[in-house]
Amino acid sequence: MKRKLLPFFTLLLLANFNGYSQNDTLAPIPATKKWYESIQIRGYAQLRYNGLLETNPDLGCEQCDKSWGGTGGFFFRRIRVILYGQIHPRVYFYIQPDFASSPGGGAMNFVQIRDAYFDVGLDKKNEFRFRIGQSKVPFGFENLQSSQNRLPLDRNDALNSAVSNERDIGVFFYWAPEKIRKRFSMLVREGYKGTGDYGVFGLGVYNGQTANRPDLNKDVHVVSRITYPFEIGSQIFEPGVQAYTGTYTIDPKNVTPGVIHKENLTYLDQRLAFTTVLYPRPIGFQAEYNLGVGPEFNKETNTIETKPLLGGYVTVNARIPVKNQLIYPFVRMQYYKGGKKHERDTRSYHMNEYEFGIEWLPYKNFEIVAMYTFSNRRYEDFILRDNYQTGSLLRLQLQVNF
Repeated sequence: MKRKLLPFFTLLLLANFNGYSQNDTLAPIPATKKWYESIQIRGYAQLRYNGLLETNPDLGCEQCDKSWGGTGGFFFRRIRVILYGQIHPRVYFYIQPDFASSPGGGAMNFVQIRDAYFDVGLDKKNEFRFRIGQSKVPFGFENLQSSQNRLPLDRNDALNSAVSNERDIGVFFYWAPEKIRKRFSMLVREGYKGTGDYGVFGLGVYNGQTANRPDLNKDVHVVSRITYPFEIGSQIFEPGVQAYTGTYTIDPKNVTPGVIHKENLTYLDQRLAFTTVLYPRPIGFQAEYNLGVGPEFNKETNTIETKPLLGGYVTVNARIPVKNQLIYPFVRMQYYKGGKKHERDTRSYHMNEYEFGIEWLPYKNFEIVAMYTFSNRRYEDFILRDNYQTGSLLRLQLQVNF
């Protein structure tokens, strides 16, 4: 009898020693989480129509929306599917292809990588981290805002002319304390139109030729940005300053025969920008201004020259909750004078624009934007001479978020 009871008492003793009572069920040892179990997926798609109440079909904006002007009809502006995840306590990855890219020549809806990077944390809280790969260049608040969250349908000309598609390949260092990283996340998650987390301080080096383009010189661009979202009562106020310097090499295929230029097509490219943001709680505003130098076409001499540039914008907006819906009325005014290094012959611009619009989210997964634009644009290159276009149009966008 004693021999039969001995194994039972031994088991009971071992169970109590390990923290179990007679009524506990022995739990299996949890398996280590696999890296692929941390991968998440999200995305959005935007369908636009720009043809309503259009007064001048010759008025357009190449860097903004290729369906604006001409014979454009319904147009997929973006179709993004994003894979991301914290696959290690100190390693985060993010890959974002766009299924609505246009390579030119009238072709549409090609797949192209927008973002492909990984973050490597240097401490347990990942307050200090390096971002490696193709990602947004930290220059300008509106440039860093996701198109999924931004109110105006296109980014402003003045700062967006610095980095077409806002992205390039490089290595960027970011720092922000844990408390502020959570604040950056909240400003996006709760619909205050934030940028996301690009650090309080950022410093990086990148090719300088923009996303999905090979480097054409051995020089790198250097960029730095400082920003901080202060809490003042119920408001959040974020000032910032950013700058970059480098040399930009124009693609020879983007220069019209007959244009006079430097033999190596390489020009100084420098900018400094200032940012002021008051988040819409419930009324907000954004204002940015940049100045610098860069290549620009001179129609008087048919020459690409290094010339000064300047411009910016002011946006006033509101965030109005209505039961489970959100409504965002907004107004934006913008101005830019300078070259656009990414366009043919580094096209010369002198423009100002006024926009009035409203964004409505009847559900978190669906939104509608209606925006009326009054535009005055002079944009000239070797072929477009004395090209001054003015007009207005109603622009519509339907967006699904998933």
